[in-house]
Amino acid sequence: MDYSTLKDKVPPNNLEAEQATLGALLLDWSAMTDIVTLLRPDRFYSLQNRTVFEGLVELFRQNIRGDIVALTEELSKKGKLEKAGGAAYIASLTDKVPTSANIRYYADIVLEQSIRRELIRISSEIKADAYNETKKTTDVLESAEKQVFALSDRNQTTVIHEMKELVKTLVQTIEDRYKRNSAFTGIPSGFVKLDNMTSGFQNSELIVIGARPSMGKTALAMSMMQHIAVEKHIPCGFFSLEMSSESVGQRLLSMEARLPGTKLRSGMLTIADFQKLQDAAGRIFEAPLYIIDTPNMQLLDIRAMARRLVLNHGVKIIFIDYIGLITTENKRAELWEQVTEISKSLKALARELNVPVVALSQLGREAEGSEPTLAQIRGSGSIEQDADVVMFIQRERKKTEEGEMQPVQDAKIMLAKQRNGPIGDIPLLFLGSYTKFENCAKEE
Repeated sequence: MDYSTLKDKVPPNNLEAEQATLGALLLDWSAMTDIVTLLRPDRFYSLQNRTVFEGLVELFRQNIRGDIVALTEELSKKGKLEKAGGAAYIASLTDKVPTSANIRYYADIVLEQSIRRELIRISSEIKADAYNETKKTTDVLESAEKQVFALSDRNQTTVIHEMKELVKTLVQTIEDRYKRNSAFTGIPSGFVKLDNMTSGFQNSELIVIGARPSMGKTALAMSMMQHIAVEKHIPCGFFSLEMSSESVGQRLLSMEARLPGTKLRSGMLTIADFQKLQDAAGRIFEAPLYIIDTPNMQLLDIRAMARRLVLNHGVKIIFIDYIGLITTENKRAELWEQVTEISKSLKALARELNVPVVALSQLGREAEGSEPTLAQIRGSGSIEQDADVVMFIQRERKKTEEGEMQPVQDAKIMLAKQRNGPIGDIPLLFLGSYTKFENCAKEE
């Protein structure tokens, strides 16, 4: 194809479909409830049609029935009547379509053309970035992926599910669970009492693990990850915003081989230790575990990478360590606004990908030395609202010979919130040498 011939082409559009959509809305205002979830003003190519639709949306917001008179008055009040083509143009829109029966068909055409225009715009920016030698290739790729995924996000539409259809799916799901003959309907964490209370981590749920620093948030997440990926061979994604992939791998080797991390770091190993290490490495080698260790990842990057993990690698659960290190596009916003955006986005991501998302979070200083509460999650009350499950790690601290306060071996998980199940405490054992949590003997 000769791309030089494209520069003078008119961007994809269908003015007849735009006018037919607007005319059908003026004929049948009840259709606005469907169309307003499908189209936005910027989806219209013609400035006149875009302005007319803006007026219709404003009438919809005010709960005013849209017709030629009401629309003309609204645009006149806003000083946009001339921009919309004038009263004569608005009155002519109903002549463009004989009936409103095909309004969804017209609206779909408008939407498709707008997507094509947006793709052309994005591809032009990608082309310009590719020619810009001052930009890194990785940055160009990242920007391209982000824009395409963002376009995909913006063009999601709302679907209404009929209960009669849902019942069929639900009954089939319950039958499948019955045939599977397992107490857990979700992904088991490996902690018996926790799994008995939650039935495993459920798809579409946002699970938050909160604790003060040095209480073992990452150790708990990695203990779960070891059980899920290494023992159960369930594909697992791990976003490590704090540690490198090498550090994650070393800790995982320590846990699986049951060798102290100090030995692995120093290399002071015996022949027996090497045998344990090789056996553990073989098991981990076979594990479907995918680690992303980019520090200070932006929210959009996490969402894009999560989609790729699920689509390309069949990942069934995602861990994020931790919320406080995620950055947003709007860096000037207040901290609570950024955390709110992150929280809502992670919940939306869990629902979109239909996998559990387990996110770690810091607790405020007021949680030190006392039982944590939901209100002590750092950053925003949105986390406790958006999360389906919230659990806290609690360990007592004791003074060492050097006078430092260190957490003791005995620990417990406080299941503080669960939308669809009980709450309560789960006793655990923390093995500091391996930075690993295990079931207490009585729980096993």
